[in-house]
Amino acid sequence: MTGVLHPPKREVFDVPAMTNTDNKGFLREVERYEVTDYGLYMSRPADHPRFFHLESWLLPKLGLRANIFHFHVGHHEGQRLYLDVGRFTGPDDDGRWHAEDWYLDLVDVPGHPLELIDVDELFEAHAAGYLPTAECQEAVAIATRALVGAAEHDHDVQRWLDAEVGGPVFFRDRPADPGADSGQ
Repeated sequence: MTGVLHPPKREVFDVPAMTNTDNKGFLREVERYEVTDYGLYMSRPADHPRFFHLESWLLPKLGLRANIFHFHVGHHEGQRLYLDVGRFTGPDDDGRWHAEDWYLDLVDVPGHPLELIDVDELFEAHAAGYLPTAECQEAVAIATRALVGAAEHDHDVQRWLDAEVGGPVFFRDRPADPGADSGQ
């Protein structure tokens, strides 16, 4: 087991309040939200020992949350995108978006195939009754689509994401407008 057994992690992205309630219940201020036809972009500072800033896209149609962690010096592991598999919905009647993480993750290291991790956590969560069979099957299907889709795009996860959602899944290092300032 790679971590402590736990129920699915849930987060709230409150666009009107410009906050993000993380999976431990901590309320975080958000620098930027952008709502598109295909998802929600968030950029916020982080007080984590390994990274100082987090960018995330909730992509409900894909069942993915695409993250870029801006690591402190000495903590970068070569990854660009970290994809969480789960259920992502929004906005609700109050303009909030919701995330439920279904344990499986995919790690994008440019120049390498997408890597599926935390399969053991999915099985253990299912055995403990934290995630029903239907959601486990959906998580595997989501991860499989991502692995195959990235492979079909020469392991360029970013290009696959853009193609799947029909628009730019932008980040600071790849703005929606190539002429825009990437230091937002």
